[in-house]
Amino acid sequence: MEEVSVVASDHIGAHVGERVTLRGWLYNKRSSGKLHFLEVRDGFGIVQCVMAKADVGEELFAAADKVTQESAVEVTGEVRAHPKRPDVFELSATSFRLIAPTAAEYPISPKEHGTDFLMDHRHLWLRSKRQHAILRVRHTIIQAVRDFFDDDGFTLVDAPIFTPNACEGTSTLFETEYHGDKAYLTQSGQLYMESAAAAFGKAYCFGPTFRAEKSKTRRHLAEFWMVEPEVAFMDLAGDM
Repeated sequence: MEEVSVVASDHIGAHVGERVTLRGWLYNKRSSGKLHFLEVRDGFGIVQCVMAKADVGEELFAAADKVTQESAVEVTGEVRAHPKRPDVFELSATSFRLIAPTAAEYPISPKEHGTDFLMDHRHLWLRSKRQHAILRVRHTIIQAVRDFFDDDGFTLVDAPIFTPNACEGTSTLFETEYHGDKAYLTQSGQLYMESAAAAFGKAYCFGPTFRAEKSKTRRHLAEFWMVEPEVAFMDLAGDM
C-alpha cells in the first residue's frame, strides 16, 4: 500500500508530482460543471484542491458539494504547479474525507461585514486572510523584540497584572476587589522592573497594560502590550 505523507500548505511546493494529504478547513468552494475547486486552509496557508468527478466518482463528488464553509476536511491528491501562477501549487484531488462538519451555518461568509459584527465574532474573524496576516506580523515583531533584549543580556521578568497601586496616574485605573482589598489592572511594569534591574543589572518586561481613559473608539486601546526595559547604572550616553 502506498504511503502518503501529510504535509502543511507552506511545504507543499516541495512535493510536486507526489501524492500527499492535506488536512484543514474549507475556506471557500466553487464549482464548474464536473469540477469542484476547494480552497483548504490549514493555518499555514491556503491551497486550492481541484476535484474532478471522473477522478473521485459521483458519490464522493456529490458529498464534497454539500460540505459547508469551515468544515474540517482531509484531501489527498497529487501536487502540481499552478498552470498560470508561478510559485503557486495546487492539489489534484483523488480522495476526500469530511472530518467534522460545522455545527451551524458559518456566520462570516465571503461577503462584506461591518466591523462591529466582526468584533462580535472575533474568534472566527481570526481565520480571515487579513486578520491571520496581522497576527503573523505581530508574532514576528514580538519575537524580534525579545531577541533584541535577550541578545543584549537582558533578563525577562514578568510583572504582575494585578497591582496594589497606580504607576501613571489614579484617573486611568481599572479598579477591582481582591479578597477585601482594592487592586488595579497594571498601567506599567516599571516599578517592578526597577527592582528587577537591581537584581539582574538588565531586566525587561513585555506584557499587557491597561488604561481606563474615557474614550471608546477603535483608535484608542484600553489594553495594549508594552515593552519596558530597565538598566542599572545607566547614563544618558549609554541610553542613546
